[in-house]
Amino acid sequence: MDLYQQLIIEHSKQPHGEGLREPFTAQAHHVNPTCGDEITLRVRLDGPAGSPVVGDVSYDALGCSISRASASVLHGLVVGRSVADVGELREAVQQMLTSRGEDPGDEEVIGDAVAFAGVAKYPARVKCALLSWSALADAVLRA
Repeated sequence: MDLYQQLIIEHSKQPHGEGLREPFTAQAHHVNPTCGDEITLRVRLDGPAGSPVVGDVSYDALGCSISRASASVLHGLVVGRSVADVGELREAVQQMLTSRGEDPGDEEVIGDAVAFAGVAKYPARVKCALLSWSALADAVLRA
């Protein structure tokens, strides 16, 4: 797989969910010290406390196209899903990205995030693709 697949390029040029919005339940700011990528991510949780749903994810991201595209894809995959489902999705994406190319990802499970499977072969870029997912996990925990 090519590192910069068309989907990654499209999401980095026209990101979905970009721009910090209110109201939000929690916010997290993460930095990748290796390359300087940064993201401030806000999550709004809706529904009952026992089974919350991600109502919105908004973010402000600075960095490479992989980092920005990953945040955009994340937005499209998690909004409207339960927090439990989002946790499982994040784990599946992380597994794919940290597999060094051994796990191509299951498109039925991780959707458009499968476009980042090629990134797994470039360990220095894995943190770029995982930055928004880590910030989301942090924000959900804070919520």
